[in-house]
Amino acid sequence: MQLSGKTALITGAGSGIGRAIAVAFAREGAKVLLNDLSPAAEPLAHDLGGVYLKADLSDPEAVVGLARRALEHGPVDVLVNNAGLQRIHPVEEFPEETWGLMIQVLLTAPFQLIKYLLPGMKQKRWGRIINVSSLHGLVASPYKSAYISAKHGLMGLTKTVALEAAEHGITCNAICPAYVRTGIVESQIADQSRTLGIPESEVIEKVMLAPAAIKRLIEPEEVAEFALFLASDKASAITGSAQLMDLGWTAR
Repeated sequence: MQLSGKTALITGAGSGIGRAIAVAFAREGAKVLLNDLSPAAEPLAHDLGGVYLKADLSDPEAVVGLARRALEHGPVDVLVNNAGLQRIHPVEEFPEETWGLMIQVLLTAPFQLIKYLLPGMKQKRWGRIINVSSLHGLVASPYKSAYISAKHGLMGLTKTVALEAAEHGITCNAICPAYVRTGIVESQIADQSRTLGIPESEVIEKVMLAPAAIKRLIEPEEVAEFALFLASDKASAITGSAQLMDLGWTAR
């Protein structure tokens, strides 16, 4: 049981990557605190013997409240900043309200949670912070200016926290996957299939994953197993890193 006796807070835990991470962590003995706006996270938390903590990460005060409620269950040993969203517009048409929303959820909320949970980790002289970033934390694509700006910022935050926290036995890393099989991605595939008039398999291989060497979607469980490794004692020498799961995208 790699995480026996540990408490982990996972944001965006109601579906996709967050759900898979919660399941993997609970399997390895962690007490899991699941944050999500989706009611699907509540029965999952019950099934995993964990706790559901509803909070809207687009509200800065709610994020602070989430941190405080999490600490009511004891020090948080592992923080997984996973919650996300996507909006696509050309830069000159990008709504400023949407920009602000995405920066808050994807960058400011992780900063806030780290800020308020880090002291408890320092006190225990052990902690793991895992930021679920993206391939787009390292490269760019058109029409995703807010998402890519936030994910690049998250990489800077990851490195800074890693340097500040290392002497306290705390690591901070980012996982940077290419397209993962989630509800958001599958809806994008279906939309492009209809728009382009080609099968969904061709959308994946020839459109979305054209730059990738491996032509398939990543499964949420694959990301979860990587997160589990980073949360374990086996990864104590890894910090400040961008852990790529990019299907060979950046090898070119």
